[in-house]
Amino acid sequence: MNDAHWHLVVNHFPIIGSIFGLGILIAGLVLKNKTSINTAYIIFIIAALFALASMATGEGAEELVEDMPNIGHEIVHEHEEMAEKLALTLYLLGAVSIAGLILNIKQHSKARLVSFVALILGLVAIFLGKATGTTGGEVRHTEIRAAATIAQPSSEDDHD
Repeated sequence: MNDAHWHLVVNHFPIIGSIFGLGILIAGLVLKNKTSINTAYIIFIIAALFALASMATGEGAEELVEDMPNIGHEIVHEHEEMAEKLALTLYLLGAVSIAGLILNIKQHSKARLVSFVALILGLVAIFLGKATGTTGGEVRHTEIRAAATIAQPSSEDDHD
């Protein structure tokens, strides 16, 4: 397996993990359930680790695909820029989640504040994850690019 294959294997979890983690965090906050909040923190930490793996394999994947027909450097660069923003957000969210776990275990008075910081970072991560996923998909799926054109049926396709 090459870096492009590894990148495709690991790059979905940071986005999906952010979505699941945020949902569980919201449920934990609404229900005032520390176990759910801690579960969300663990998912966020795992998502940050997968973001690290995605970034580690991304450069090798870029080298393999950027010179392929219909791809080019610009579209790969746009994906890379979004991925870097997402990764930084997830690294920060992972660090906040570690702090949140510790504060919850120690039953510290600032634990609830940290959970709201994680909530905000989780929302940002989902926004950036959507953009990163879209730009990543556009690398190989030309049909989802903004400049995609709908094929006009040829006269051979008309069967009147």
